Formats: sequence, structure tokens, C-alpha cells
Amino acid sequence: MAAAAITATLQAAPITFRSSSLRSNSINPLNISFSSRLRLPKLTIKITDKSRRGGGCTGAKMADSVAGRYATALAEVASSNKTLEATATDVEKVDKLFSDESFLNFFVSPIVTLDQKRELIDDITASGSLQLHVCNFLNILIESKRIDLIKEIVKEFEVVYNKLTGTELAIVTSVVHLERQHLAQIAKQVQKFTGAKNVRIKTAIDESLVAGFTIRYGNSQSKLIDMTLRQGSGIVSVIVIQLLEVDLISPSAPVNVLIS
Repeated sequence: MAAAAITATLQAAPITFRSSSLRSNSINPLNISFSSRLRLPKLTIKITDKSRRGGGCTGAKMADSVAGRYATALAEVASSNKTLEATATDVEKVDKLFSDESFLNFFVSPIVTLDQKRELIDDITASGSLQLHVCNFLNILIESKRIDLIKEIVKEFEVVYNKLTGTELAIVTSVVHLERQHLAQIAKQVQKFTGAKNVRIKTAIDESLVAGFTIRYGNSQSKLIDMTLRQGSGIVSVIVIQLLEVDLISPSAPVNVLIS
């Protein structure tokens, strides 16, 4: 399905609430933290990646291509509705939801009916945790049997979002958590290097490092600034200061810092 067709479907498809009589009484519920009213049935079945995505590089490339079309369609709808920022926040919530293996397995399981899957999305919609068009989008993925690509779609959406907003993504990896002020200063430096309108900083911890940090940015994070050292305590603050001693850009320049 092309991105334009997905967009049209997403714009046209209404959210349909089904009767609570569809709820299965034979499945023991498991509470999850997304909403106090949201309950997820337990499943023992596990679906492997090969069941939908195919093996080898060909399957991976195909998944990325399909994920890109769905992500682009969602971003286009959000842009037309002037809800791109709110949709990006919702996509992060969806990413956290589907990081729960039991939650993902529920939606990709062949033994769970389509109505049961829709019902859970309806519960999410009713809770007000996600915008209607995002819930609509999840229903489309379920009905088209593409929900197994949700993690790839999230990644592709971030790429599309960054392009639409002139945002550079930088991944800062360190052995200890850096202070927020240091991350903000790193964001300013990345902004200077790239000329981006905004910079989003994501953090990662690598305990194999002795001290310091690395910054990856650019297309697919192909550019690397390696500020790691192998000796001394308190080195992280020193390295940050040294990095920031290079002509800093104006503090008034817009920098969007996302710490995760």
C-alpha cells in the first residue's frame, strides 16, 4: 500500500467503538500501566520475526520500505491536522507500549481475534491516552496485518519527523549519566556543526567505557565525536568543558533537547 493510499485511509477511517459483549471471558487479564482501565490478556504463544518479515537482508529491506510508507502517511496526516508535535509524543508512547513483549505478542498472535485486538485499541482510545488518528493508525496496522512492523514504523516516523522539523538527532553515549545542562550544551555544539534548526539528544549508557562520552549524529548517526578517555575520575565534566570552549553559538538559538 502506497503512502498516499495509507494517508487517505487514515483520514477517512473512523474510530468504531464495539460493545463490551465482545470481551472474552476465557482469558485471564493482566494489568498494564498504560491506563487504569486497560487490561491485556495473558498469552503463552510467541511469534518469531520470521513469521512475517522474511529472512535475510531482503526481508529486512522490505520491512523498512513498508514501515517508511506507513510512517510517512502518519506524519502527513499529523502535519495536515497541525498535530505533528503531539503525534510525535504519542508515537513515543506507542513505542513504550510495544516494548512490552506480552503487549506485542498479543497483537501479532494468530489466536487472538481481530475484534479482541480492536477492543484493546478502543480501550486506549477511551482512556484519552492517544489522539484519535493515532488509534486509527494502530487499527489500520492491525487490519492490514502490519502491526508486527510497529517498532520499525516508530523508527521511520522519527526520521520523517526530524526532516519535517529540521531536527538533528544526536545520540550521546557515556559511562555515567550526564547532567542536563551538559546535554543542552552538547546539543548547541551539534547544532553548530550541522546547522540544524533543532537538536534532539538521546542518551545511552555504556558501562564498558572507562570515562567520557561519544556523540553520534548525521545520516544514520554516521558521524562520530569520540571524547572517551581511559583514566582519571571526574573526567566527564572536564571533557564537556573542553568541548564547549570552542566558539559557542548564541544561547538564543532554538535547541530542543530530548533526554531519554
